[in-house]
Amino acid sequence: MKEFIINRNDAGQRLDRFAGKAAPLLPEALLQKYIRLKRIKVNGRGGKREQRLCAGDTVQMYINDEFFERPTEENAWRRVSVPKIRVVYEDANILLADKPAGVLCHAGEDGEWNTLLSNIQAYLYNKGEWDPALENSFSPALCNRIDRNTRGLVIAAKTAEALRVLDEKIRLREIDKYYLAAVHGRMEPAAGELTGFLFKDAVKNRVYVRQKPEPGARMAVTRYKTLQYKDGFSLLECELLTGRTHQIRAQLAAAGHPLVGDGKYGTDKPAKELGIPGQALCSWKLRFSFKTGAGGLSYLRGMEFTIGTPEFVEKIFGK
Repeated sequence: MKEFIINRNDAGQRLDRFAGKAAPLLPEALLQKYIRLKRIKVNGRGGKREQRLCAGDTVQMYINDEFFERPTEENAWRRVSVPKIRVVYEDANILLADKPAGVLCHAGEDGEWNTLLSNIQAYLYNKGEWDPALENSFSPALCNRIDRNTRGLVIAAKTAEALRVLDEKIRLREIDKYYLAAVHGRMEPAAGELTGFLFKDAVKNRVYVRQKPEPGARMAVTRYKTLQYKDGFSLLECELLTGRTHQIRAQLAAAGHPLVGDGKYGTDKPAKELGIPGQALCSWKLRFSFKTGAGGLSYLRGMEFTIGTPEFVEKIFGK
C-alpha cells in the first residue's frame, strides 16, 4: 500500500486521473476496477473515479508496488491490460505478428509504451508462458523491426535460444523478407536491383542515397520485380538483401519512383485522393531459408508465411 497527501498542486484533480499518474504502470481498466473495489481510498473511505481531490486529502492505494514504477522499455508491458496483436504463427519458440501501420515496434524517444513488443510480452504473460519474476535476465524480444508507418510481419523470440539463432540467421541473410510496394510510374527495367550507399541524418530522421562510399554511409541492396501496372502506378515485390533504415523508401525515391503516400520521400496527395491513410508499403512475406544449422529451430527450414492482401493494393490495383 502507498499513501499520498494531496498538496495544492494536486488538488482539483479527479481521483482516477491522480491515481493513473501515481501508478503509471497500472492499466486503465484495472485502475477503474480497483476504484470500484475500494482498493483506492480517499481519507480511509472508498472513492469515486470522478471525485475531485482537495488539498490535505489522503489517498491510499492498495495495489502492488511494481505498478508505481516509471514506464520503461522493460516494464511497459504491465501497462497493457488487453494485448492487441495479430498472431500469424506461433509455437513454443517463436511468434510471428502482423504489425499494423502506426504502431511502433519498440518504445520511441517520446516514451510511448503501447508498442508491438509490450503487447507481445503482455500476451505471453497473460498466457502464462513468460513471467519476469521467474527469469534472471531473459524477456521475449523482437528479432526484426519495421517502420512505424509500415504494416507487416515481425518475428518475436519466446526463448533465449530462439533469439540467439534468429539473430544469427538474420545476420547471415538466411531469413528472406519480401515487401509489397505501390510506387509512382512504371519501373524500367521491370525487374532488377537497386544498389547504393545510405547515409542517415539522425536529426532529420531521413536517409540519403549515395552512389559512392562515404563516411557513415552503408551499402544497401534491394531486389525488385513488377507485379502489376495500372493508371500510372506500379505494384512491386521488393526483397531486402540488406536491412537499412528506410531502405526501400529512400532507394525507390532516388530511382524516381517514390512510394504512394510517402510524404517524407515523395508526396502523400495521390494517396489521400485514393483513400490510403499512409505509405503504400507492407512487409508481407517471410521465408526461413536456413542454409546452415539452426539447432532447435531446424524445423522452420523452408517454412514461409504471408499476410493478407494489403488495403492499398486493393484500392489502387483492384481485387
